[in-house]
Amino acid sequence: MRRLKAEWERQNAVLMALPNKNTDWVNVGLEQSAGVFRKIAQAIGYSQMVYMLVDDTNEAKKHFCSTNNIIFIEAKFNDTWTRDYGALSIEEDGANKLLDFRFNGWGGKFEASLDNSVNQQLKNRGFYGRAELESIDIELEGGAMDTDGQGTILTTKSCLLNPNRNAGLSQVEAEDILSQKLGAKRVFWVENSFLEGDDTDGHIDMLARFVNADTIAYLKCEDSSDIHYKSLQELEKELKSFRQADGKPYNLVPLPFTEPKIKDNNRLPASYANFLISNKALLFPTYQSPKDKEAHEIFKKLFPDREVIPVPCLKLIEQGGSLHCSTMQISF
Repeated sequence: MRRLKAEWERQNAVLMALPNKNTDWVNVGLEQSAGVFRKIAQAIGYSQMVYMLVDDTNEAKKHFCSTNNIIFIEAKFNDTWTRDYGALSIEEDGANKLLDFRFNGWGGKFEASLDNSVNQQLKNRGFYGRAELESIDIELEGGAMDTDGQGTILTTKSCLLNPNRNAGLSQVEAEDILSQKLGAKRVFWVENSFLEGDDTDGHIDMLARFVNADTIAYLKCEDSSDIHYKSLQELEKELKSFRQADGKPYNLVPLPFTEPKIKDNNRLPASYANFLISNKALLFPTYQSPKDKEAHEIFKKLFPDREVIPVPCLKLIEQGGSLHCSTMQISF
């Protein structure tokens, strides 16, 4: 039996990739962008291991205030969103195993050939320990789904069933893959997944996330004049209709929605749902918004056993992602 692990389960490391001159980050300010990644890595490294992909170790180390628990790994990669090409951690018959799905740059929008080689490089060089790495010729991104660790998968139709992934799998076919490869017993398909500025076709990790087996945190828009108001109201209705395995409704915790963040007349996808659960901490993104403090208080109540760490991520959303997108927890 297979089981996709929940994010709050014990992790060996968090995989990240530092922006460099060969990535698109040069277009939005390389040093400022890399600085955010360094802050995330150092916050995680306070209590657990970080695998940091870099193009030049010596150069990268110069810019870190602390390299505690950070292992620098020279590798070639296209972009820094390791959530979508990092290996997925599962348990199979009591043993840890890693799955390497194909990544096509969110439906062919961006080049991803180097990103697709990362997991095999890490396995070949011993960074994935004794865990078996299974390569799967199916397109599946880590940010496209979330799990309770007990066989329930939360995902969106707009991404997983998009024709630009896997030639447009049917819902039945997609559920069969999630069952076979990830041990999914139930799949909740979210239909309302619109988020302006999002390149992913509606990744669930920008909208709604399991906090524990019976609680889901989700984006809620209170401003009826906001373009997202109707969609996020419908998302809330969908989440209210979902049931736990025992038939009980989920505990739903609304997260605030920031005022519009604009760059070059384009709205940026700012979302507090893009948080990371590490072994001893909860890292969440902030956006220079009055809502940051409100989000902080919510996360402190949701994660009383973890240190809650805010990380300024306004620079990250200029490239379409945020904190969770730039990390992938690995268990081996």
